[in-house]
Formats: sequence, C-alpha cells, structure tokens
Amino acid sequence: MAQAVEDWYKQMPVITRSYLTAAIVTTIGCSLEIISPYNLYLNPNLVVKQYQIWRLITNFLYFRKMDLDFLFHMFFLARYCKLLEENSFRGRTADFFYMLLFGATVLTGIVLVGGMIPYVSESFAKIIFLSNSLTFMMVYVWSKQNPYIHMSFLGLFTFTAAYLPWVLLGFSVLVGASAWVDLLGMIAGHAYYFLEDVYPKMTGRRPLKTPLFIKTLFADDSVVVARPAEVRFAAPAVDEMRR
Repeated sequence: MAQAVEDWYKQMPVITRSYLTAAIVTTIGCSLEIISPYNLYLNPNLVVKQYQIWRLITNFLYFRKMDLDFLFHMFFLARYCKLLEENSFRGRTADFFYMLLFGATVLTGIVLVGGMIPYVSESFAKIIFLSNSLTFMMVYVWSKQNPYIHMSFLGLFTFTAAYLPWVLLGFSVLVGASAWVDLLGMIAGHAYYFLEDVYPKMTGRRPLKTPLFIKTLFADDSVVVARPAEVRFAAPAVDEMRR
C-alpha cells in the first residue's frame, strides 16, 4: 500500500506534486500548531506597510482544518490539477505555471477591489484564504476544456463535465459553505478560459502568452503523441493555434 502511494506521488507532474505537497505540509503544520494561520492569511495592510509579501503566496496553501472538506479539496487538487498538467498542458509546464499565476493574481485583485466596495466589502473581508478558490478555478478550466465527458456525482445522478462547477457550487450551498469562494474560482477560471481559448479564436491574438522569463524557469518537457484511441482529453483546435 505504501509503495503504491509512493509510486502515485512520484508519477505526478512537477507543478501538481509541488502544490499538493506544499498544501498538505502547510495545513498539517497549522493543525499541529507548528505554523500559525495568522502568519499566512491575506492581509493587504501587512503586505503593503510591513512588506510581508509571503502572504500573497501562503494564503493559497492553507486549506483550513483537516476535515472532510479538506479531503475533498485535496482530491480536486490532485485530480484536476494533474489532468490539466498532463493533458491540456502536456509539454508546457511554464504555461501551466503561468495559468496558476494568472488565477492567483485575478483572485487576489478581486478580493482587494471588492474590499473597497460599499455593501459587499464585509463579505470580501471574510475571504482571507484563497486556496479553495484557486482549486475551484482549475476544476472550472478543466470542465470548459473537456465539456462532453460524462460524470457522476456521488452515484446519485450523471451529467457532463460542462456542469461540474455548478454541481459543486450547489453542493457547497447545501452543506452551508460560502458560495463566494467557489464563485471567485469560477470568475478567475472563466477569465483565463476566455483570454486563452476563446479570444484567440476570435482575433488570432493571445493576450496571455507566457513571458519568456517564466519559460526559462522550466525545461521543455518531451511531448508524447498518443494514438487517437488513447487520447481521453484533448483540445486539438487550441493546440494547433499554439504551435
């Protein structure tokens, strides 16, 4: 059993493995009181006035207490982050990292701007960790790129992947979780999907082209072209445009 888990972990692509490891270590560290969540949460005043820049990153690593909700999000992170990196972003590790960076930036910007808008500022002020939202963004992007895959929710009913974010949003509402967290992930995910997949088809331009300095951080992956019968998730039209 331990060997199987080790093999599964080692077979994960680099970004997925790194993010999953950082999230689990951070959350366990907080649960054991080795790390204090008060040193991790998003606080604009501390970032700007006391230069605690790390909060812009650490608020995406802490998934609160280790309960059933934590296990759900670790599953979503391990599954959909891995699917995106291995399929839609195969051989494009730098592009995948840039997608996460874009999503984190959009989410942070929404919370900061929302905190200055009357009547909704109190709701945004309560959002001090964006880890769940970033995970939901990945689920949303995957669902938009693979809309026709059939899925089942807890064995109760089946639907296509295009409706997966809405099913999960409804489930969050039913269990009493904040809908804002999932909605923010959907907004960030849709912004990326539109700018990366829809807008280039409309105009022939890619506004989210990965900067060269990010590409230099990652070695090019070898791309294995599978036979058509072996391809599960693919987006040929988008891939052809990127070549």
